[in-house]
Amino acid sequence: MGSGHDHGTTAIRHEKPLWWALGLTGGFLIAEVIGAFLTNSLALLSDAAHMGTDTLALMIALTAVRLSRKPADARRSYGYVRMEAMGAMVNGLMLFAVAGYILWEAVGRFSQPPQVATTGMLVIASLGLAINLIAMRLLKAGSGESLNMKGAYLEVWSDMLGSIAVIAGAIVIRFTGWTVIDPILAVLIGLWVLPRTWTLLREAGNVLMEGVPKGIHLEAVRSVLTSTPGVVDVHDLHVWSLGSSTPAMTAHLVIAEGVDGEALRRELSATLDERFEIEHCTLQIETTSCGEACDVSH
Repeated sequence: MGSGHDHGTTAIRHEKPLWWALGLTGGFLIAEVIGAFLTNSLALLSDAAHMGTDTLALMIALTAVRLSRKPADARRSYGYVRMEAMGAMVNGLMLFAVAGYILWEAVGRFSQPPQVATTGMLVIASLGLAINLIAMRLLKAGSGESLNMKGAYLEVWSDMLGSIAVIAGAIVIRFTGWTVIDPILAVLIGLWVLPRTWTLLREAGNVLMEGVPKGIHLEAVRSVLTSTPGVVDVHDLHVWSLGSSTPAMTAHLVIAEGVDGEALRRELSATLDERFEIEHCTLQIETTSCGEACDVSH
């Protein structure tokens, strides 16, 4: 069945960088919120809001990682692996909410842009950028392995963009006095983040809706099964994902008379693991097709 039953090990590997990132972002959040109000900068407030969602997102990600390590029990036979997709979904919704708020707030400032304290704005944003770059470095490796980690990484990544925008805005205002750049940058941050957030929500939703995992094509799986010598027919084929990297599959195989069903099952399980990294595979061997009854009973 492959060598990938290491979900607990993966979760443990992800937990340490999450703790470090949480400590950095949480510690800086208070200073940035105070600085946003003292400097009267919406762009800095936008960045602080992202830092706040970063902190909450990292807390959610940590909770999801710890819960996903819980073993299966009598009520949840698959365990808690799907908690990471739920954490990613919550983080994505938070990002949408924050981006929407910033866009709404920016509209009012276009007509009456306030005075902005550029020195404090520049100092705080520069410190925030440093914090975000460190946090991104900590979370980068896990973002390709877990939707939960990807959600946390996307939060920090969007905040890093916000810090860069705030720094640019502070420089422009300082040397030109063009204060309208502040809400313009806030809008650009929001519009840049929204498509990435939608991608995260779509991927997390696919897991929660038990859709076919990304990178796996159902017809390709069916083709591998039907092209195997000894297999007459395939029906009730389902491929879904327990988590972002835990695909599972069930299928009914009708085999020819005289074929060793157990040997065929082992062969196909190994092939599916090798070709599609499907480790959780359940194949029901049948010697006769159920015909139209399959459509009624399944």
